Amino acid sequence: MTKELIINATPQGVEIALLEDKLLVELHNEKIDANFALGDMYLGKVKKLIPGMNAAFVDVGSEKDGFLHYTDLSPYIKSVLKFTNVSINQKKGDTFDFSKFKVEPEILKTGKINEVLTGKPNVLVQILKEPIAAKGPRLTCEISLPGRYIVVTPFNDIVAVSRKIHSGDERKRLQKIVEAVKPKNLGVIVRTAAEGKSTAELHEDLLNLEKTWKTIQMNLSGAVAPTRILSEQRKTNSILRDLLSPDFNKIVVNDKKIFSETKTYLQKIAPDKLDILAFHSNSSEIFDTHGVTKQIKASFGKTVNMPSGAYLIIEHTEALHVIDVNSGYKSVSNNQEENALETNLEAAAEISRQLRLRDLGGIIVVDFIDMKLMENKKKLADAMEDLMKTDRAKHSVLPITKFGLMQITRQRMKPEMKIDTSELCPSCNGSGTVSSTLIMEDEISKNLNYLIMQKHKGLTIVVHPIMYTYLTCGFPSRKWKWMWKYKQRIKVMQDTSYHLTEFRFFDDSYEEIKLQ
Repeated sequence: MTKELIINATPQGVEIALLEDKLLVELHNEKIDANFALGDMYLGKVKKLIPGMNAAFVDVGSEKDGFLHYTDLSPYIKSVLKFTNVSINQKKGDTFDFSKFKVEPEILKTGKINEVLTGKPNVLVQILKEPIAAKGPRLTCEISLPGRYIVVTPFNDIVAVSRKIHSGDERKRLQKIVEAVKPKNLGVIVRTAAEGKSTAELHEDLLNLEKTWKTIQMNLSGAVAPTRILSEQRKTNSILRDLLSPDFNKIVVNDKKIFSETKTYLQKIAPDKLDILAFHSNSSEIFDTHGVTKQIKASFGKTVNMPSGAYLIIEHTEALHVIDVNSGYKSVSNNQEENALETNLEAAAEISRQLRLRDLGGIIVVDFIDMKLMENKKKLADAMEDLMKTDRAKHSVLPITKFGLMQITRQRMKPEMKIDTSELCPSCNGSGTVSSTLIMEDEISKNLNYLIMQKHKGLTIVVHPIMYTYLTCGFPSRKWKWMWKYKQRIKVMQDTSYHLTEFRFFDDSYEEIKLQ
């Protein structure tokens, strides 16, 4: 599999397209003034406690208060509150030695939020989910700082290794390295990308995250809630941090500043990958050049067509997303069961892509084409499981029900990606009506008469092919009648790009004559 990252900088922000084998699988928008992005840290003020929900609403500066549930408080919430208070009251520019910070006892998993957040204190929180629709951001006090190879979790001394690293010896090696260099009061989770990496690489990553934590301490000094304490790094860099792998073979950027930032970041995390970074200096649009625009237009409508002729219908409701699979004209063989399985497998691949591309979250119900054999249903369910493995969002795929429905749950991290692929009708400009074709001949004739009165000669009239046939057919045709009337040569041409009621006049140099 080959991966490409196409980065398009616009005045409104940055658009990032991730392609796998030339196929668009992820699309990210990063607005210039983006707030409350996933991973951002805020100093919030507890506004309201809801004992019935065991949750609190926290003011972080969003239009809607952020939601903080007891399960997202972190076992070390007492330490978080203490750290927040100490950091706010420290002198500007100072940072205390966090390794000497006394960690408070953990809270009960079954406790009550009004017993923990008494007095509605200021608290350091991290954005867990971006604001969606009418809901404010989902918050957490379980602070985590992701790096290239490790993730730092303050207030504990835990060292954990990713379960995706299967080698027992490698897991032990990584654990020993981290335990040897890890400072006190900072827990570390070793990421899958750390497999095979040296002590120096892991230590450097840890030192960078330590600096980030000190920056948080400094930014908290004298801060008044609500305020942003730390912003997640540029989306481009965060994608590279999480996804960069040997099969990445191209990163193309059309902005010099972002190109420079990306180059610097690549030098830091993967200097051997610098040669895949390229600057798009062509005058053409970067998304058009790399075929992204066309894929966006084809992928975000209600109907999604597949190469075989089968297609998907994607509908959105308040509670869930519904995807219907239709076979279209597809027919592999005379066996209905084989046709259904083949179409369903193709649809499963497209659905897994659509979930990532559109960031569909919550409950997704897929109505596949009915199959009778249980082995085929299992084959389809297994295929969907395999296809979803590349999805970074937490998800669950349930077996196909007796009604032929598959239920999928997918973690909702940010608002669903919605792109209107429709275009304004050039004929009616969105009104739904056009002028009568019966009087079009009169319109042309009137304008022709005016131009000849203005001493224009060698006129050419360009119209839609249907109108062209109407004006030139028969004898005498309408074109010949005009030539006899005005006693000069008049040419009529057709252009398929014109809409039915569109016409234009050109002079003998074939320059368009603008009609008032």
